[in-house]
Amino acid sequence: MDEVPADLGPTVATLGNFDGVHRGHRAVLSTVVRIARERGLASVAVTFDPHPVAVLHPERAPEAIAGLEHRLDLLEELGLDGVVVIEFTKEYAQLTPEDFVVETFVDGLRSAVVVLGHDSRFGLRNSGDITTMRELGDKHGFEVVVQRTVGEVEEGQRVWSSTALRTALADGDIATATQILDRPHRVSGEVVHGHHRGRELGYPTANLAPDSDGLIPTDGIYAGWLERPALAQDHPDRRLPAAISVGTNPTFDDVLQRTVEAYVLDRTDLDLYGETVWVEFVQRLRGNVKFESIEKLLQTIATDVEATRALLLR
Repeated sequence: MDEVPADLGPTVATLGNFDGVHRGHRAVLSTVVRIARERGLASVAVTFDPHPVAVLHPERAPEAIAGLEHRLDLLEELGLDGVVVIEFTKEYAQLTPEDFVVETFVDGLRSAVVVLGHDSRFGLRNSGDITTMRELGDKHGFEVVVQRTVGEVEEGQRVWSSTALRTALADGDIATATQILDRPHRVSGEVVHGHHRGRELGYPTANLAPDSDGLIPTDGIYAGWLERPALAQDHPDRRLPAAISVGTNPTFDDVLQRTVEAYVLDRTDLDLYGETVWVEFVQRLRGNVKFESIEKLLQTIATDVEATRALLLR
């Protein structure tokens, strides 16, 4: 909070982890931006890194859907004037709801309006809720706007949440994940050397480093895109169609760790080692299979490539 510009002025602010910045999050964030523009105020989102559960209960912490840098890019695209990233620690978790609100929204951001989802919690042991925030708003002079968030399925209507998104990715249900996000799901990372088996088979792949950002969907073969953010937007090699493999490659016994590797259709000339790339998932084609022979593997890879071509380049 010490880094908030002194001349920022009054704000319309919100609070959340915004993991994935899916449609549910954007319902809240869009309300923040709209109110701020109507009133001539700055729009600000407050988020945490790492995820509070990862600090307080690491044994049950969910894997991040999107890395911090990706989240910040997505938040910027929504038109927010700023994002405050608070380092979450066990000491920070001891702040009472009022201490947290005063430090963050009253003194730090001088918030005229705080927008929250209806299920928001904050402060020591998550003891603060919407009722608490309204009481503190009355006490400290800010308005509270509650945005009906879109969580699970409710009253027969489709709604959106991080839990539903994680479930879809775990099931390989890319269509549902895309619908929740309103964009393709992305995993990003540096391209590293693998076993070079794809190149030997005629299908060289870009292998992402094990510490890549983004929740990796269930094992299988996917159609998708490989994007090279270091290149200009209009560069012909910026965004390339790719057949993507996720898993341990069961046909061979020397791959022990799950990997994400992407074969760019019809390209054997690319040298991507050391480059950070984005891999976006469009559709799951099939699960992983252990093949009896290299010939059967090659036949299936060729089928996967043609299926990818038909989906992406039609």
